Amino acid sequence: MTDEPAPPTDAELLSAGLLEGLAGQGRRERLDLLRWLLGEGFALADLERATATETLVLMASERAIGGGQRFTEAEVASRAGVTPEFLRALERANGLRTDAAQGAADSPQFTDIDVQAATIAQGYMAAGLSEEQVLTVARVIGRGFTQIAEHMRQITFELVVRPGLTELELAQNYRAAAEALVPSLGPLLETTLRLHLRQAVGSEVLTAQERTTGDLPGAREVVVAFADLVGFTRMGEEVPPAVLGDVAGRLEDMAGEVIDAPVRVVKTIGDAVLLVSTDAPAMVEAALRLVEVAAAEGEDFPQLRVGIASGLAVNRSGDWFGAPVNLASRVTGVARAGSVLATNEVADAVPDGVEWSLAGAKRLKNVASEVRVQRARRPAAPAASEPPEPGAGRGRRGRR
Repeated sequence: MTDEPAPPTDAELLSAGLLEGLAGQGRRERLDLLRWLLGEGFALADLERATATETLVLMASERAIGGGQRFTEAEVASRAGVTPEFLRALERANGLRTDAAQGAADSPQFTDIDVQAATIAQGYMAAGLSEEQVLTVARVIGRGFTQIAEHMRQITFELVVRPGLTELELAQNYRAAAEALVPSLGPLLETTLRLHLRQAVGSEVLTAQERTTGDLPGAREVVVAFADLVGFTRMGEEVPPAVLGDVAGRLEDMAGEVIDAPVRVVKTIGDAVLLVSTDAPAMVEAALRLVEVAAAEGEDFPQLRVGIASGLAVNRSGDWFGAPVNLASRVTGVARAGSVLATNEVADAVPDGVEWSLAGAKRLKNVASEVRVQRARRPAAPAASEPPEPGAGRGRRGRR
């Protein structure tokens, strides 16, 4: 039986550059971390790569999440029944590091989850989807999961980092958090996706023409809104990036807290949120609530403004395209801070519960003709001494 090789000595760790620039307590903490990682089965070459990228404390948690790197590109492709070219395309579609970034194609840089992802993709193609359709799905999922992963990374960071931790303690905490959270990720994401699919399928409409011709679902009459933080660009010149990120994150959180079906958050774009719905009254109500919630954040939080338009738009890969998307963006650009501005067509579709005032005819960029818009407000509450007028609660219409 062959004896296992002795672990590297401190001198060998030093000569490999793993302790470069460290002295005193910092050097002792790094040695503790390196010895622990070697005891966990990591090779000296692994430690050298992680030292170069400053990811030593994350090595154990990365392996807990994704498994050990033990497959080459060719081995993953063979096990999944796909070509290496498709495997690389799948990685790019998912927004993951490519073979060029990871190193030589014949190095064991892949893990079991890479095999599993490629195998699932092959299963979809065996069920009749084309390669391009599978890659399109991967792109959409990849964009969404990039945000999910980043949020979870930040939450995990807040969970495990404490003042005064050594590098070894931080690495062990990260791994413990990964081992505790990862097993529930699959059921959580699957359940959430099925809930959203159920709602998406339940709200889909297939016209007679589409059934007859077999065409993809086409343009739909929808209401689109952009909610935009006023002065966000200028704010970026005055506050640290972390504060700016907190403000943008709070906008996204507010949208998630305030928006309910049938209004849906399509995406966030830095300082703005794109909303879509087939229900104009629900959209206007959501816009008013968003503006109110933003105002309640206090004077340190930028005011919100919302522009709303309606018309025919097409849904592709989870995003919306068409004239009302552009128009809603342009209307937002001329809205006052703390206001909700909508086209006349939207105002006409919301007869009750909103007070409308004419905001004039606007010349908007990339819009051929003038657009008449109205400002939405909550109806003023009648004075306590005055009896409500007949039909109270119905919206008042601004003059055209």
